[in-house]
Amino acid sequence: MSFGGPAFVLAIIAMSMIGWVITTAIRARHGYPLEGEWGGTIHKDDPELARQNQLLAQENDLLRGKIGRLEERLSVLERIATDAPARLTAEIEGLR
Repeated sequence: MSFGGPAFVLAIIAMSMIGWVITTAIRARHGYPLEGEWGGTIHKDDPELARQNQLLAQENDLLRGKIGRLEERLSVLERIATDAPARLTAEIEGLR
């Protein structure tokens, strides 16, 4: 077997190409970012993950609003509990 012939060089090139294709397939299957043509990375876009992130962001905004309203109500209750009773009864009578 001659190691200097063109068949040997072509065999090495074929093995490296096959290895590259297998590595890329494994990386794509498991969600790792792939290398682009010029060395940049290409990330796998998952529409289900984007939808889940959007739903979580909406729920987060809703919960922040609820917390804000609860803090306002708590401050009113704290004011009622700490105010002088005479002033509180005067305000209640004023509302009637």
